[in-house]
Amino acid sequence: MPKFILTVLPTGVRSSFRAAGAGEKDRRIMKKQNQARELSDCETMIMKLVWDSDEDIAVQQLIVRMKEAFGKDYARTTMVTFLKKIADKGYISTYRIGRAAYVHAEKDMISYSRDMLLEELDFWYGGEISGLLAASIAEGRLPEGDAEKIKELVG
Repeated sequence: MPKFILTVLPTGVRSSFRAAGAGEKDRRIMKKQNQARELSDCETMIMKLVWDSDEDIAVQQLIVRMKEAFGKDYARTTMVTFLKKIADKGYISTYRIGRAAYVHAEKDMISYSRDMLLEELDFWYGGEISGLLAASIAEGRLPEGDAEKIKELVG
């Protein structure tokens, strides 16, 4: 009977069971999850709003947008705590103009979202894009015309 190891990861990262003696690929996946998931769910929502802004965003405006977009009604002190944690991770910088504080994205959304997508692909489908496509098709999430685009990409 195989032994199982429970791996508990930091907040926002899935814990998982894996067979003892699991291969190098499993260890790489777990390591990647630790790196890519360094933002909590709430921090990710905040970053999404920062990235969606055309320019640097005022903290007060970020608080309003969090409530509008995600129903999160955070006090300024709570938002500032989140922003400090995100800044400590290198995703943003903050600065002041007069009394207003602003947030500037230091890392881009494209590379972060690509890393998140690849992590999910590895975790759920063993890195096989065909599994993701099959699930998308089964759920009716493959818009008309995308099949042709995929065929062109695959060649």
